[in-house]
Amino acid sequence: MIDSKSKKSRGFTVLSLAAASALLLSACGSSSGAPAAEVDLGSGPAKAGTVKADALKGQTLTFVSYGGLYQDGQMAAAITPFGKESGAKILSDGPTEYSKIKAQVESNNVSWDIVDTGSYWAASQCGTELMPLDLDIIDVSKVPEGLVSECAVPAMQYANVLMYNTDKYKDAPTSWADFFDTAKYPGKRSIDGTENIEAGIIEGALIADGVDPKDLYPLDMDRAFKKLDTIKDSLVYWTTGAQAQQMLESGEVDMSVMWSGRAFGAVDNGAHYAPLWDASAVVMDTLTVPKGAKNPQASMAAINYYLGAEQQAKLTEETSYSPINTEAKPNLSETAKNFLITDPAIAPKVLKSDFAWWGKNYTQVAEQWVAWVAK
Repeated sequence: MIDSKSKKSRGFTVLSLAAASALLLSACGSSSGAPAAEVDLGSGPAKAGTVKADALKGQTLTFVSYGGLYQDGQMAAAITPFGKESGAKILSDGPTEYSKIKAQVESNNVSWDIVDTGSYWAASQCGTELMPLDLDIIDVSKVPEGLVSECAVPAMQYANVLMYNTDKYKDAPTSWADFFDTAKYPGKRSIDGTENIEAGIIEGALIADGVDPKDLYPLDMDRAFKKLDTIKDSLVYWTTGAQAQQMLESGEVDMSVMWSGRAFGAVDNGAHYAPLWDASAVVMDTLTVPKGAKNPQASMAAINYYLGAEQQAKLTEETSYSPINTEAKPNLSETAKNFLITDPAIAPKVLKSDFAWWGKNYTQVAEQWVAWVAK
């Protein structure tokens, strides 16, 4: 997906509803203890993709994401235009690191205003390191049902998808089982080697081992690791999206389970690989506001602008990631269309991961994954 994704899993405690409400209503003072600047966002209900002209003149907002093609697209499609229309000065930083969010929040010195994070981590940190979102400022009426949570809205949708070398495999793989069949399909495979593990390879291991996709959750981690052990000698690990993409472009690996945006980037650059959507799982990034952000109203106004149909269409055109506004109509190349997971020809094939299960179990799964990779 992105240039660098060094997400840090952390334990969490539960903030009381009363405290969360107070946090939101007070609009959170700045890290120095000074009150947040007054913001006039206009009257009437919020409308995604809009902001009152010069409403944030004199304000500075720092947007944080994962770099590369993805963050460039976010800036071009939404964040930079938001700054021009609202009058805010926009700074871009990254990559997102959960340890940095934790340190900023705990020191009451929050310098990041809007942060692109993983959906699982966001679910685990709501009310602890992330503040609840104000849906009076953020219009989520065009976001698909089930994707909005108390502290996060989707930034985009993508998939962890199996890519295979079309030059090497004339008899194309057709299932997760083929990824694990090193006799029929010899060659190196690359997978995520970081604590940022997401839906995809673990579910794939279980499906290859005979688990019905309808019965995947809760994930049987022991069974998944036993299946993964059978191909460990054929595995190499990527630690950034850029590295995963380069492994395809250089031909270092013959198969890879990787972010669909980075897979598109490799193919668009001429790599002879193709996606197998029957071996993929949908995931998403989310937009969040750290607890203690200096001007949460301004942060949420930026998120509201980001969710607009026009902005989402442009983001998809820039990155190939699927829009999260149901009215977005991106104009795409044929190559990019082949990686749009909301396309009617692709969507039914992509495994719908259980976001609730992953959010609840994320920390434990990440720890188990890192330990297995290190063995």
